Amino acid sequence: MSLIRLEKVGKVYRTGKITLAALREADLVIERGEFVAIMGPSGSGKSTLLNLLGLLDRPTSGKYILNDLEVSKLDDRQAAAVRNRWIGFVFQTFNLLPRMTAEANVALPLVYSESKDADRPAALLEQVGLKERVQHLPSELSGGEQQRVAIARALVNRPRLLLADEPTGNLDSKSGGEIISLIRKLNREGITVIMVTHEEEIARATDRIIQIRDGRIVSDQKTGTAAETAELPEEPSLKRRVLVNTARIGEYFTQAGRALFANKARSFLSVLGVLIGVASVIAMLALGRGAQDDVSQRISRLGSNLLFVRASRARVGGIAVEGARVRFYPEDAEAIRETIPGVRGIAPYVSGRSQVVWGGRNWNTRVEGTSVDYAEIRDSHPDFGRFFTERENAGREKVAVLGRTVVRELFGDENPLGHFIKIRGIDFQVIGLLPEKGATGWRDEDDKIIIPLSTAMYRLLGTNHIDSMDVQVAEMGLMDEVSERIQRLLAHRHRLPEGRIESIDIRNLADLQETIAATARTFAYLLGSIALVSLLVGGIGIMNIMLVSVTERTREIGLRKAIGANRGDLLCQFILEAVAICGIGGLLGIFFGAGVSVALARLAEWTTRVTPYSVALAFFFSVAVGLIFGIWPARKASKLDPIEALRRE
Repeated sequence: MSLIRLEKVGKVYRTGKITLAALREADLVIERGEFVAIMGPSGSGKSTLLNLLGLLDRPTSGKYILNDLEVSKLDDRQAAAVRNRWIGFVFQTFNLLPRMTAEANVALPLVYSESKDADRPAALLEQVGLKERVQHLPSELSGGEQQRVAIARALVNRPRLLLADEPTGNLDSKSGGEIISLIRKLNREGITVIMVTHEEEIARATDRIIQIRDGRIVSDQKTGTAAETAELPEEPSLKRRVLVNTARIGEYFTQAGRALFANKARSFLSVLGVLIGVASVIAMLALGRGAQDDVSQRISRLGSNLLFVRASRARVGGIAVEGARVRFYPEDAEAIRETIPGVRGIAPYVSGRSQVVWGGRNWNTRVEGTSVDYAEIRDSHPDFGRFFTERENAGREKVAVLGRTVVRELFGDENPLGHFIKIRGIDFQVIGLLPEKGATGWRDEDDKIIIPLSTAMYRLLGTNHIDSMDVQVAEMGLMDEVSERIQRLLAHRHRLPEGRIESIDIRNLADLQETIAATARTFAYLLGSIALVSLLVGGIGIMNIMLVSVTERTREIGLRKAIGANRGDLLCQFILEAVAICGIGGLLGIFFGAGVSVALARLAEWTTRVTPYSVALAFFFSVAVGLIFGIWPARKASKLDPIEALRRE
């Protein structure tokens, strides 16, 4: 029963306008268990014939039938399955992967096979006489030993067809004789062997010699008796057409890891590029979010649900009218408190700058007169001491609550409570210390003194009107309604015509806070976008490195295809390599970016906050970069023709 049958098989190569017929209408039948030698001068077409028999190349015309199955028109996945399960290859140049041990090289076809006999590679190496060399690299083996490893690799999936291309071409006569004896032994065990050789002596050791010249079979002679035939394993199922065998995912990861560790310097630089990109994203987003939080905290210190009410000059034709400013009085504040529902508290203000003296020190600061509601509205209950009372305000008592900057400049480390300070020559007793607020814009909120409103108006500043008012609204949803009511009430009390009602200026702190918060968010997104660009650049670098890797590993790709890898296998492996680089770089970048954020907070005293959102964004974006930029090189690798890849230097 025939194992191989060729019917009018031809192979034509086209390079530009040049056409070369490497094989012409070849008819050939090879029985099971035969040991066949193919001979001919260089360029005669014998290697082309062997490549067609091994499904490394496709015929231009004719039919190739293997075990009653026409294989000349199989797709990539089907051809790879046939190569993996039925055919073993022994190459003249061995084609061992240099950074893998002898055992790992032998086990390589199992990656793409349904068989997972983990003990078979070591057993085969022992069978070919390399028991003590299992963990040696190819560079640590002689030429004969390397060819024995290649033979063991060809046998690991128990093929029934062994194709050998000049298996002794790079060996000395002794090693060559040993290899031929080993191949002959395998043939007697039932494996069909087809061997390309130039040597007459080696060809005479076979059962049959086929001579090729100018692409035609010119001679076919029997020289001996064929060994006993052996049954081929069941043909692989060609019904399931999946791109990637999910059962092999673990093996893909293993192969990807080996490839990355085999090129440590290149892998390290790739990981470093992603690490810097991810760390930049995390640090920049942490800085932007910290700035946003800092702004929110500073605004919240001003109080919540506040309306700022002040009088501005009336405008005629867009021009401010001098002397036409509306003046507010304490009675206006009381009217707002008593008549407008939804008002929780109100703090009228008068203010001015004054020289403050204590002992031998003096300091120029802002003095504000206000009501007792100030402490609640502005969240400014004293850390030490107390705030003044309504009775002290009504009695125009000379008491003061100091900000921390004033305390530091006048008293240093001394406790100021109970001491008297002079403001414009008038003695005021220090009764409390305001909580620290920090700077808001150009204004230091700690550089001020708070005194009762009536004391400021009638004892210190000599005025009967107030400068502005802070109104605290009970609920956020009432802000607009209360604002409109205040404007109408004040316009009515001051008999303002409709055209001058706009001179009552009411600012909504919630709107201001939202505007500033939106600006901070924009700032954070801008920083994050800049960092994402660096990650994108890192991704382009990965694509470049992967393209270089594909070029450098072309022969490896050809070997993997020869032993059973299909396009899906290679596509998955190369994508996993890119994703692994980005994943490792992403994880390291998370820790590095968090460390940079902490360093910025401690050394530069900037507010930073690393959020789960920024970590997830940076990591998944890095993996996406690896996936996206790894696809093109991976597709390029997967589309390489196996025989062209094996021939490329």
